[in-house]
Amino acid sequence: MTNFLEAGIRELVDEFHANGKPCPSTQTISERRTGYIASTALAGESPRIGDEFIDVINGVQVKVYKPNDQVNLPITVYFHGGCFISGGFETHDIQLRQIAHLSNSIVICIKYRLAPEHTYPAAHDDVYQAALGIKEFGQKYGGDPAQIVFVGDSAGGQLALATTLRLKRNQQWLPRRQILIYPMLDPKGSSDSYRENGADYIITANMLLSGFHLYANSEEELNDETELNLLGCNFSGLPSTTIITAEFDPLRDEGEKLHKLMRSHGVEAYCECYPGVIHGFFQLCGVSRSAQSCILAVANQIKTEEQAR
Repeated sequence: MTNFLEAGIRELVDEFHANGKPCPSTQTISERRTGYIASTALAGESPRIGDEFIDVINGVQVKVYKPNDQVNLPITVYFHGGCFISGGFETHDIQLRQIAHLSNSIVICIKYRLAPEHTYPAAHDDVYQAALGIKEFGQKYGGDPAQIVFVGDSAGGQLALATTLRLKRNQQWLPRRQILIYPMLDPKGSSDSYRENGADYIITANMLLSGFHLYANSEEELNDETELNLLGCNFSGLPSTTIITAEFDPLRDEGEKLHKLMRSHGVEAYCECYPGVIHGFFQLCGVSRSAQSCILAVANQIKTEEQAR
């Protein structure tokens, strides 16, 4: 199947096979976190932007990426991935600078607490509180709090959607748009794509599912109607949503299922599947043309919101 992969991705997958297809779920948490940081060598060029700094909002650390000194820019709230157990500013710096530069928006990344040190609902609570604070204080960074877009990848896509649903449930404001990049949605891994793509494409089914198990307090939470199970939710009233999937990703089918569910609930939803790539490709701009195209597409959707003002 590697012949159907994009060239740069194929090299990575071939190396993974040559090494015996090691599953990251067998590593220690420290090793998984270190490996994620090491993967940023494949993230591509990091553009210069106007300013970047760390702040604390509602008790949660965030990093602000300002493309320039303009005011009333749209605000992109970014929810980083990492299977709930890793990731942060270091793993996403380059993508966040690229988005800020290409979209001309202020990007604010949330550093939520990670498992297994902190279990559910720690990460969900952190991103929710940070989102409320960004809405309240975003203007001090030069942003327009009326123009907020949520973007999240993998576990961050799950957290972004869960935050939008919690805002709706609590009768708060909603983002103008949300962009969910291969979101983690099914803690059971029950789809066909989990079986088809779960062993051969670096990010394995066991790796993804181990993130859910390390974050959950119990097996019951993975079965119950908690914020860990979003595919059974009522999505009516949510903002325009783009779901990005990858052809050889265990999560492909659940992203497509989310798209169909949202459409059936009256949401303006779109699903874009990138062929020949794997889970995590969004962070591989150094070796993947699809990743470069995806970053630009995300930035253009954020710009669309600014132009709609």
